[in-house]
Amino acid sequence: MLTTLATQAAAMHPGGWHDGNAPAFWPVFPITFGLFWLAVLGTVFYLIRRRTGGGTATATAPDPLAKARSVLAERFARGEIDEDEYLRRTSTLNTD
Repeated sequence: MLTTLATQAAAMHPGGWHDGNAPAFWPVFPITFGLFWLAVLGTVFYLIRRRTGGGTATATAPDPLAKARSVLAERFARGEIDEDEYLRRTSTLNTD
């Protein structure tokens, strides 16, 4: 009995769109949906990398001369070197 009902239901409605013939453009929708989410994820990734500096060495590499002046100023502030030595070393840094 159940088999007879299933056979009759299948005969009345074969399934699918337009009597079983799906439109030819149906793959466009999933492909477009996937490309949309790839674009969203790519944009988010780009903005995060741009916001954090991207981890490039050139953007974060300090100037060696500025670093030397900073260390010299710190040593002078801590009292490790006197004023004459500080002035002599800064003049040496400025001539290079």
